[in-house]
Amino acid sequence: MISCVNRTSFVMVHVGRSTEAQRNLRHGIETRSWGFPRWKPEFHSARPRFAVLGTGVAPRVPFDEWATKRITLYFFEVVAAFHNAESRHWPNEEAENAIKYPVRFGIEPLAELHDIPLDATGPLSLAGSDALRLSGIEQGIGKLVELDPQPLFDAASISIRWADGGVVPLGSTPGILADQVAAPKAPRRRRRGAGFISDPKKRRAIELRAEDMAVEHYQREGWTVERLGKPYDLHCTRNGEVRCVEVKGTTGAATSVELTVNEVEHARKPHNTVDLYVLSDIKVDVRSEPYVASGGRVTHLKGWEPADEDLRPRSFEYRLPPT
Repeated sequence: MISCVNRTSFVMVHVGRSTEAQRNLRHGIETRSWGFPRWKPEFHSARPRFAVLGTGVAPRVPFDEWATKRITLYFFEVVAAFHNAESRHWPNEEAENAIKYPVRFGIEPLAELHDIPLDATGPLSLAGSDALRLSGIEQGIGKLVELDPQPLFDAASISIRWADGGVVPLGSTPGILADQVAAPKAPRRRRRGAGFISDPKKRRAIELRAEDMAVEHYQREGWTVERLGKPYDLHCTRNGEVRCVEVKGTTGAATSVELTVNEVEHARKPHNTVDLYVLSDIKVDVRSEPYVASGGRVTHLKGWEPADEDLRPRSFEYRLPPT
């Protein structure tokens, strides 16, 4: 029997197999965001710790039939609570020029699991499995349920003992890349991790919006601000004090950001005082020329020093053997 002490709140989400649904799934993984077409009363006070997105099985069947199937799961930590959308975000929202998913929350990918049984032998338990099915019946709107996450950690080969403290070091998880999601008939582009935008004009508009907001913030506080770009974005001085500011912008949620090795090493040097300024949920109007970015939610970390447990390697340098 599972102890109630080990349980925590999950939001279970069924994702359809249509081209549009799978394209949105890839985009959600890429930008660390998910959303629903309408609010439910329980969402206003809910703070789920984890999210599970499941795809590959039709939900409109009795539970007894559903439980005989096997499914692909995407396991996430929820790092930004449910909130109202401020801009278009998903590909079909951009195409239709409308916000279709006004309920948003931020997700950090932990692991992808394939061929997972939906019966009592699987890591979801019967309650979690049925919540996933019911989500599919309700147009993919999330279902809240209390589960023990340990079976999911075990299934994903993540070396965490949830009962020992309830902490998930990012470096202990494999993560999920958007390219891991296969969608029929959908164009495939190379993804590079959290918040990467392939359109250079859109990416530049996002960067400028975040940087402009950061400059405005520090100037309001009496700092003299110089834009550098490298080795960090903003050099701020005030009464002999110096702050180095890394600025990141994204159209997605404030969950994680990409860092270079140099950015991490610079922030960790004892003589540097570094702030991290992140502007998320940025709105970009791609119909104008140049693109116009607006809005955004601020996450501001002062005296920032990235810890090992909050970092996950995304690439390696390989030394070739001598010839």
